[in-house]
Amino acid sequence: MQIDLSPLYRNAIGIDRLAHMLEKSNRNGHANYPPYNIEQLDENNYRITMAIAGFAEDEIELITQNNTLEVKGEKKAKTDNANYLYQGIVNQNFERKFELADYVKVSNAELQNGLLNIELVREVPEAAKPRKIAINQR
Repeated sequence: MQIDLSPLYRNAIGIDRLAHMLEKSNRNGHANYPPYNIEQLDENNYRITMAIAGFAEDEIELITQNNTLEVKGEKKAKTDNANYLYQGIVNQNFERKFELADYVKVSNAELQNGLLNIELVREVPEAAKPRKIAINQR
């Protein structure tokens, strides 16, 4: 399954690193579980939504390190003596990594109705923002 992230690219020379990195992490051959969406909310805010039904907050771990966001889900061991005729609900551990662009950090994470929403914000320091240069005439 190919996901088109071209709407996340900016109209500028080159491409937006965040969109490129998120697309790259999508192509790294990760398993399809858990499924997720990546949204651009506005110019500097993004949201990753992961479908992780059946996981409790204490079974999920989010770690950011060196421009990488790692999301892990580990089910607590439980003895399930059920005799399933069909078991279609995936209830497995997972690990998903996303490469983040410079100045992008996780601002919030919330688990609601089986969806983990991870809010990302890009906060570019003033020194790194583009500045207008005046042209002097002689």
